[in-house]
Amino acid sequence: MSVNQNLLVVGMSHRTAGVPLLERLALSPGELPGVLAELVGLQYVDEAVVLSTCNRVEIYAAVTAFHGGLADIGGVLAQRAGLAVADLAPQLYVHYEVDAVRHAFRVAAGLDSMVVGEAQILGQLRDAYGTAGEQGTAGRLLHELLQQALRVGKRVHAETEIDRAGQSVVSAALAYGQGATSPIEGRPALVIGAGAMGALSLATLRRAGAAPLYVTNRSHARAERLAELHGAEAVAFAELPSLLERVDVVVSATASPEPVLDAPLLAGAVGAQGHLLVLDLALPRDVAPAVRELAGVTLVDIELLSESLSATADAEERAGEEIVAGEVEAFLTWLRGADVAPTVAALRARADEVVEVELRRLAQRCPELGDEARAEVSRSIHRIVQRLLHQPTVRVRQLAAAPGGEAYAQALRELFDLQIPTSEINPVAAGEVHP
Repeated sequence: MSVNQNLLVVGMSHRTAGVPLLERLALSPGELPGVLAELVGLQYVDEAVVLSTCNRVEIYAAVTAFHGGLADIGGVLAQRAGLAVADLAPQLYVHYEVDAVRHAFRVAAGLDSMVVGEAQILGQLRDAYGTAGEQGTAGRLLHELLQQALRVGKRVHAETEIDRAGQSVVSAALAYGQGATSPIEGRPALVIGAGAMGALSLATLRRAGAAPLYVTNRSHARAERLAELHGAEAVAFAELPSLLERVDVVVSATASPEPVLDAPLLAGAVGAQGHLLVLDLALPRDVAPAVRELAGVTLVDIELLSESLSATADAEERAGEEIVAGEVEAFLTWLRGADVAPTVAALRARADEVVEVELRRLAQRCPELGDEARAEVSRSIHRIVQRLLHQPTVRVRQLAAAPGGEAYAQALRELFDLQIPTSEINPVAAGEVHP
């Protein structure tokens, strides 16, 4: 572990960048291990978790310096986007220390989502954290941050009605698309992709009454498993052209780097059906932009959805924000308490050393003392020292848990000349390091 560690979040979302740029930064599951290894191999980055969804790409990191960490991470993102760092910077957001904690908790709670309150982000964040854990790129700070973020996200959903309508990107896109078409109840629908978004799409379509339901995927076995769970029919990916002629609604959510659906393919389907609702929920996009020009096609993609959704705050959002604010303070209190522990341990160790030195001197000066007498003296001295230290150590823990409390632990270290490895003192909690 490096000398100092600070929490840093660098990323972009639908709020700061357009879909074309998000597409260039989007990472498939297979790419994550390589990017994580690249990040923690940089000079200022000790830990890293990468979250890549249909409307955000962001890096959570434990860094040894703000400017150095930002430059390292910005360089990785700029290289992936094919842009100079200076050109990419205006599209990025940066959260440091306390703001990084707050951002992580808001993301987990769905408060920063395109569809406020959507619960899918919890699963995506859990997967990102799991991948970092498997790759060994999440250490003490990020383990604690992500574990608490997931807990906070669950708490917001459990204690508020922020997701009372079961809103998700899928249901929001479906609602938007139905504004231009007839209701989908009783209409045949197809889902392309058997990942988490594909599963959510099938569940949403089934609740909306679409029938029959079809699912296709390049891995037919995965499509079959998903179909069995949601009462759908799995169709071989090679049969996609003919399948498109039998459905009125298509939801595409694959991890393909290239479009899965193009204008010629869908033009034939439109000719047979008369009208087709296409929801493109993938990043990069699954549907070629030219499809939007086809007569009889309504295409709803992430870019259009982002423009249509407003971020109005209602009572449930405010309740969620209040929970997050309290949890952020609780997290910081935990960090401050955790970080005074090495100081308390060092003080007790110093006291034990002094006692042992004096007991050895006593043995040399009073060799006539028997083993039993020496043992009783040792117990008495240790009890006295522990009683003397008890109140100060309890009090310093209490004081350190309050804002600005690191000053008390620092004073204790200076008064007793305690040498604590800097790696055990977290500047995020102490508030000692600022950009």
